[in-house]
Amino acid sequence: MKNKYQHITFLICLFCLTIVRAETVSPSEKDALVDLFQSTNGAAWNTPWNLEEPITTWNGISVLNGHVVEINLFNNNLQGQLPESIGQLKYLKKLNLAFNNLTGVLPKDLVNLKRLKVLKLEMNRIKGNLPLAIGQLTELEELSLFNNFLSGPIPESIGDIQKLRILNLSSNNFKGIIPNSLGKLKDLKSLGLFENSLEGEIPKEMGNLTKLEELVLSNNQLNGDIPEEVNQMASLRILQLQHNRFRSFDGLKKMNTKSLLVFDTDSEKYNMDFKTLAVPTRMADTKFEDIDDNE
Repeated sequence: MKNKYQHITFLICLFCLTIVRAETVSPSEKDALVDLFQSTNGAAWNTPWNLEEPITTWNGISVLNGHVVEINLFNNNLQGQLPESIGQLKYLKKLNLAFNNLTGVLPKDLVNLKRLKVLKLEMNRIKGNLPLAIGQLTELEELSLFNNFLSGPIPESIGDIQKLRILNLSSNNFKGIIPNSLGKLKDLKSLGLFENSLEGEIPKEMGNLTKLEELVLSNNQLNGDIPEEVNQMASLRILQLQHNRFRSFDGLKKMNTKSLLVFDTDSEKYNMDFKTLAVPTRMADTKFEDIDDNE
């Protein structure tokens, strides 16, 4: 009987030890979280962390097998700049810091988060360029950075993130051309680039995006002719091209507008043809909240 109780006690201890190990993260990962807390004025968060409590009790943090796999601090009043040490969270799969007051530039070590699947930083005040090596985040399925103050060109390497399904860079200050490499994103379903300062023509390679359901390019400085390859986007439901400098929309002649739910151009001819089929909802005319950057 004594041996039986000893065996049970051993199993209980082993079980508790397993739980403790599962809840414990490496010092470098904990340090990265503490850096995030301190650099974004954690004491003023809507739901702050108690740094004396176990990490698994911290709001918005998910731990799996001893590693931080998710940070979800959506609309939590984060104020300040993301620390470089965030790149130490090598097992992170989801980072959602949308709808806060983040400022400064994106950490260069952000590209070290090779397991990241979701990166949501929309509705902040982040400025500077996208990292040229953003394409190293090859596991990303959603990249949402709309309504910030990001500038410079869209890196060509973004076409290397071939698992992307959602890419939204709208309402920023991006300049230059739309990279041809976007045509490599064969799984892309939603592409938002409206309200930037993009110029040049729509790349013909965009016709490769046969799974694309939403394409919003409004409010830029795009020019030239709409390429006929756009007609290859058989899955399109939303197409908005208005408020650009296109020379001709004749490339849309072969498009099956019956499949579209929203269709906006600067051509009254094409808009009128569409209005006989459906009533468009002008998404690109609905601007996000304007925030003055005093940085």
